Amino acid sequence: MKTIKSDTIFTNVALTDDNDVWWEGIGTDAPEHLVDWKGKDWTPKSKDKAAHPNARFTAPASQCPVIAPEWEDPAGVPISAILIGGRRPHTIPLVHESFDWNHGVFIGSIMGSEITAAAISEKIGQVRRDPFAMLPFCGYNICDYLQHWLDISQKTDAGKLPKIFYVNWFRKDENERWLWPGFGENSRVLKWVVERVSGEGKAVATPIGYMPDKGALYLDGIDISDADMEKLLYVGKDEWLEEVESIKEYYAKFGDRMPQELINQLSALEERINNM
Repeated sequence: MKTIKSDTIFTNVALTDDNDVWWEGIGTDAPEHLVDWKGKDWTPKSKDKAAHPNARFTAPASQCPVIAPEWEDPAGVPISAILIGGRRPHTIPLVHESFDWNHGVFIGSIMGSEITAAAISEKIGQVRRDPFAMLPFCGYNICDYLQHWLDISQKTDAGKLPKIFYVNWFRKDENERWLWPGFGENSRVLKWVVERVSGEGKAVATPIGYMPDKGALYLDGIDISDADMEKLLYVGKDEWLEEVESIKEYYAKFGDRMPQELINQLSALEERINNM
């Protein structure tokens, strides 16, 4: 929170009378008067929401009190882990680690999220695949971008490559209840990631990658049941077979441009799922 105490730019939020920001879901009741994201006067009786569903903020990284002192070293900073993820209420577990670099590129290529207000041209709630969250920003063929990731493995020793993890803070149960508290509690998953990088974290191999072994996640002081943790780390055969078919449809859109290695990774995933 100290990072955003000053020099922070907020967009699409509401403005309070004392020049603070407010949005639905911030955790406090709405003031009696706001200027909404469209610049119009707003009160709790207004029919429209004060903030846009896709509100954002940005702040200088230098303001983060725990940022590594080497973060702007011109010689570069070694990277030990890469975390990717999407907003998926089902199918995707809380966290899993790729088997190796190419498998990590594969899981990056199939990243997907439920459509939010950020993608207004598509139906909200559907899964939109977005390789490495780069589709809106990549200025050339995304398949060439993915091949670049694959090529990286040929330019260094395997032991120097970062481990790749897929996280999903947004899994829900059958009643659409959030299973993971998120926010600061995500550091518990990051702790396991650091332990995996250092060779200490315990994991079990599953058809989709390495996942925390029972008891590997630090859960002391958190109110979460064993049943919820089981759901958070569950890999369902039927769900993943549906996921495989969805990925096949997505890959087919790219024709011959899709790297063969990623097609091979998809076939290997399907085989592992079928053998569950």
